[in-house]
Amino acid sequence: MTVKIKEIPILDRPCERLINEGSEALSNEELLAIIFKTGTKNMSAKELALKVLKEVNTVSNLNELNYNYLTNIKGIGMMKACALLATIELGKRINSKITNLNNISFTNADIVFEYFKNKLGDKKQEYFYCIYLDNAKKIIKEKLLFIGTINYSIVHPREVFKEAYMLSASAIICLHNHPSNNLKPSRDDIEITKRLIEIGNILDIKVLDHLIIGHNTYFSFLENNLI
Repeated sequence: MTVKIKEIPILDRPCERLINEGSEALSNEELLAIIFKTGTKNMSAKELALKVLKEVNTVSNLNELNYNYLTNIKGIGMMKACALLATIELGKRINSKITNLNNISFTNADIVFEYFKNKLGDKKQEYFYCIYLDNAKKIIKEKLLFIGTINYSIVHPREVFKEAYMLSASAIICLHNHPSNNLKPSRDDIEITKRLIEIGNILDIKVLDHLIIGHNTYFSFLENNLI
């Protein structure tokens, strides 16, 4: 029989426990129940939370969920899915040292990695980004140019430099992730970087670096003397 939150003794309800004992005292199930707020006709919020946790096996896998996956779980509608995804994203931003690229001068690869590690570190496909910079190496815009397969992405230099011209950018930093967490540049990674550098030199738009982002670290072409 489904036990609704309001049928649980007041002091044992998730919100009341959070207030009285602190959030660290709550189980993963209880924290999710608070995010969901309500259950369904046949499940309480806690039961629905437990169902979701069983779907993903471990709470750390919540980080990999997307909207379509969540809404395919019976009992998870638009609002519950959005609430959970927003909570996960907020947690990522809280744990990031850099949450906004505005007014930051890009002087080393650490700055780029610190911002993008939570965006790309857990992706299952390759994402290719460019950061467009002005003369002071401050960001004008970040642009996702391509999404590839699990281990392959390709971007045409035309797309990279078309955007640079539209933004009147003086320099570019390229980056993409390796879902395998093997950060060794592939032959394609090296070739596309060479082409971008050559074209950038002709157009007077300098390619400052190309980063490969992993789960917890990165590979910089500049730091490894490949640029």
